[in-house]
Amino acid sequence: MKHLKKHLRSISIISIFISFSCMPAKKTKVVFFGDSITEAAVNPHGFITIDDSLLNPKGSSNYDLIGAGISGNKVYDLYFRMDEDVMSKSPDIVVIWVGVNDVWHKKMGTGTDADKFESFYLAMVKKFKAANIKLIVCTPAAIGEKYDNSNEQDGDLNKYSNIIRKIATDQQLTLVDLRSEYESYEKNNNPNNLDKGILTVDGVHLNDAGNLFVAKLMAEGIRKMTQGVQ
Repeated sequence: MKHLKKHLRSISIISIFISFSCMPAKKTKVVFFGDSITEAAVNPHGFITIDDSLLNPKGSSNYDLIGAGISGNKVYDLYFRMDEDVMSKSPDIVVIWVGVNDVWHKKMGTGTDADKFESFYLAMVKKFKAANIKLIVCTPAAIGEKYDNSNEQDGDLNKYSNIIRKIATDQQLTLVDLRSEYESYEKNNNPNNLDKGILTVDGVHLNDAGNLFVAKLMAEGIRKMTQGVQ
């Protein structure tokens, strides 16, 4: 009888072990938070869709990727909708890509001053960090693709990119420096110094090549953050 109980206990322990080993691994939930560029990224050739294939190869399912982009959004729009559109989804990682409209819309008188941009961005970062959400922050890439800093709003775009770089350093965040990566790519792949058509359709919004370019950089940032987790 004693041996039977011991045998049954062993079977029970093995069954529990097998049960846990067969349970699917918890997916890392990533929310991409931004403007129209991010909104379009869930389309068939968008960078979020491409990232799904890059991060979940051969039918694996390690990452759950969610788009939370809205056209026209600026940094304060993200701040005011972060609870409903992002925090409510309980993400492990949030990728923040904002800033192009804050600069671009200055031409229409509805942009965001640099000091306000920094204040809202930092407040958003601190709120996410307080909820133990890991962050990847991205610099705004382009308003015009000329590689020699002759696009009309390059000065402001560089300034706002520097704000994000500083926040990334001060807050110890993972940075995907799209501004810098775009500049390097354009110098090597835009010999006629065109203002669109290389990575974008209009100087801002991504074409297929741009989506693939951004997807690879985003995937690299996500893998770097989750190294040793997956």
